[in-house]
Amino acid sequence: MKTTKFTCLALLILTGIVPGSRAEPYRTDINPALLYYRAFLLSPDLSPADFDYLFTTNWQGQKLPKRFGEIIAGYDRQFKLVREVAQQKVPCDWGIDMSPGPATLLPHLAPAKRIAQAAQLRAMWDLQHGNQIGARDDLLAAFVLARNASRDGTFFGALVQIAIEALECATVAENFGQFSPETLKQLVDGFDAAPARGTMATAIMTERLNHVDWVANKIRKLQQENPGNDTKVMEAVHGYADDFEDTNLWPRILITSGRTSDGVLKLVRESEPLYLRLAKIMMLPLPEYEDQIQKFAAEIQKSQNPLVQTLFPDPLLPRVKEFRIQAWLAMVHAAVEYKLHGESGLKSVMDPLRNGPFVFQRFVFEGVDRGFELKSAYTGYGGYPCALIFVEKEGTPFRVAGPHIGQAVQP
Repeated sequence: MKTTKFTCLALLILTGIVPGSRAEPYRTDINPALLYYRAFLLSPDLSPADFDYLFTTNWQGQKLPKRFGEIIAGYDRQFKLVREVAQQKVPCDWGIDMSPGPATLLPHLAPAKRIAQAAQLRAMWDLQHGNQIGARDDLLAAFVLARNASRDGTFFGALVQIAIEALECATVAENFGQFSPETLKQLVDGFDAAPARGTMATAIMTERLNHVDWVANKIRKLQQENPGNDTKVMEAVHGYADDFEDTNLWPRILITSGRTSDGVLKLVRESEPLYLRLAKIMMLPLPEYEDQIQKFAAEIQKSQNPLVQTLFPDPLLPRVKEFRIQAWLAMVHAAVEYKLHGESGLKSVMDPLRNGPFVFQRFVFEGVDRGFELKSAYTGYGGYPCALIFVEKEGTPFRVAGPHIGQAVQP
């Protein structure tokens, strides 16, 4: 038995597959999606009680208990792979088949966001225990995941990217005083080195392919398969219309199309150039964007084509979210420069939404100076300030961003 074990061990060493026996770095030529899919499988199977304890509790400003650490350690194997993805040098291809059109499933997005949420908690635990490297590596891995989430070019992929980036910015802001200057510099350098952001302009064009082109091709195919039987074609088209949440859509389509599939096809094609126009507007800098998007939105509201109003319910929202995260990322850079170089560093980072640096002020909460706030001059964000508060001293937790920024966190 000992001889057999020795022989097997020797073979493993010779082939270089004993854990820890190889000095070579990670391979960097693996499709990141393959590693992510493996990482998804390694997600710990938490009980409902442990899941709620971990993800529904607001841990900001708390001393994390032993139970927290025991549960979050269950993500170690998953994050080993997620960190490895950050070393890959090839593009991420999720292998999503877009042929189902509007019914295309994007199963990778929900677990991607959950990993980012776990990264935030792991970083808090690591910072509490003096592990700057662990906190840095998990946050950078999650940031790369955010960028890769948008690689499918879809609207939802872009939204998940923004959601994860926002979570990263908030995590840095909430724990700002616990990061060393060196770690903060490494974080922003890592953010800059991450894959390029997926844009809303790209997502808009993907939406066109998944809606306009897909429906148009389906109608043409139905017409070819059912020559002279437009009633059957319209029955199938009715089924496509039912996929939309608007229950009054089909009656309006019938009226405006003249109850023919050619009429429906005409309505579909009328919306096609709007996607290209909207994509171009989405690429404009803020002043030009605000002027053009208002005109576009007014045109959508006046359209007599029921598909147009259904496909473009709120053309302003996507780009507003994109402007916000661009400002937040710049605020993180500005805060780090302020930490490293003082006022000159702060002023070296410009507000991407307006000319000049961010508005800076100390933040006093319950009579104590707890940090500082950076605010963009942009006021068109959701009716509340586009700002972040960077916490330098511990104390009663408060909101560092959003509609309730600066207010105490309710237990």
